Amino acid sequence: MGNIERMTVTITADMAQAIRGAVKEGGYASSSEIIREALRDWRYKRQLQKRQLEQLRADVQVGLDDIEAGRVRAFDADRIVKIGEQRSNHSPFA
Repeated sequence: MGNIERMTVTITADMAQAIRGAVKEGGYASSSEIIREALRDWRYKRQLQKRQLEQLRADVQVGLDDIEAGRVRAFDADRIVKIGEQRSNHSPFA
């Protein structure tokens, strides 16, 4: 586990009760184990959000590049509906 550092953390009474309950039920050996798992989950979620944000930025950049290169048309709902109808008529499920 490497270096261990003791910290004092303030949590709500409901959170403390949930932690004590999980330890009492045998799901965890200690409250520290629960906190470590929660922090691992938090790190994973943060990394996932970061990757999603990077992908969103890349997608926006593709759109901006398309605009700059002139590959964008004015919005035409009727044209979009017609394309959708044509594609659904050629679908093997239609």
